[in-house]
Amino acid sequence: MSDQEAALAQAGRLVGELFPQALGAVLAGSVAYGRSTSTSDLDIGILFPDSAGSGREVIRHEGRLAELFLNSVGELPKFFEWDRARRRATVLFVYAQGITLTDPYGHVARTRQLAEEVVAQGPPALTAEQWRHGRYVLTCYIDDLIDTPRTSRHEQLVIADHVLREAAGLVTAHHGAWTGIGKWLPRRLVAADPDLGTALLNGYQAVAERADPTPLTVAVKELLDLIGGPLREGYSHRWQAYEASGT
Repeated sequence: MSDQEAALAQAGRLVGELFPQALGAVLAGSVAYGRSTSTSDLDIGILFPDSAGSGREVIRHEGRLAELFLNSVGELPKFFEWDRARRRATVLFVYAQGITLTDPYGHVARTRQLAEEVVAQGPPALTAEQWRHGRYVLTCYIDDLIDTPRTSRHEQLVIADHVLREAAGLVTAHHGAWTGIGKWLPRRLVAADPDLGTALLNGYQAVAERADPTPLTVAVKELLDLIGGPLREGYSHRWQAYEASGT
């Protein structure tokens, strides 16, 4: 039995033993995509009747960690729109790309179809204000990185991390692509723009390994030129929630 077959069997046992009321389930994540290691957890999407609500849990089953994405079928359309608005589509991809474990009533098949349709739409486009804010924030971070002495390694590394994350969000938005966090950030960054994405990642690595911000600075300048240029003076933003409070 292959590692994937063993993981599928274990995930099926988990759902059957712990969630007998489930309407269906899928296995997603690195195990489903053939990228698992000996320490990979099980990412499982589980559908429930409408009264169950939605949530997320991490448990250990048969000695293996499992991250559970729990959703009631009636909430799914609204929940998927919320997930799409985050531009990462975590749960959407669980159902769009996962492997069906059980589907006695057809709920998983319908959920997969809906998830695939929403994923195909792509993330929502950034507003003009979001673009301006993104350009301003990235400009500030790259200016800080340039100004930080190489001897201030802790500050340099933290700033470079912020630069990469802000840049990844803007690159993926520029291409209408999904973004990600953790290991999915470099994967989706390179998928959206192989050349610029690789340049940003290599630039980040140059900061980490050689304390050299130059390659990352060059890559960020290329990105900013694509989306309207750096933004410093002239930027403004109002704290609407603060003003609405009347304080």
